Amino acid sequence: MRKQDTNPKIEKVLISMIRDLPPWKKGQQVSRMTQACRQLALAGLRDRYPHVSAEELRRKLAVLWLGKELAAKIYGWDSGKENI
Repeated sequence: MRKQDTNPKIEKVLISMIRDLPPWKKGQQVSRMTQACRQLALAGLRDRYPHVSAEELRRKLAVLWLGKELAAKIYGWDSGKENI
């Protein structure tokens, strides 16, 4: 059994509100959440690697987001070189 931090009645209202949103609004919310996740990931990389260049941070973010193999394939990098 999981512990809920949201009252079940409130959760039902929230789910109903989300279901009632038009598709474009749901897409907008997903896009904003994805952007927030990207910003958090980038902030974490900056904390771990404070002295690397902006280009190197973008590379590390691509590897984190896509995985070594896919990032290397898309950007033409040597997948064995990249460490996060």
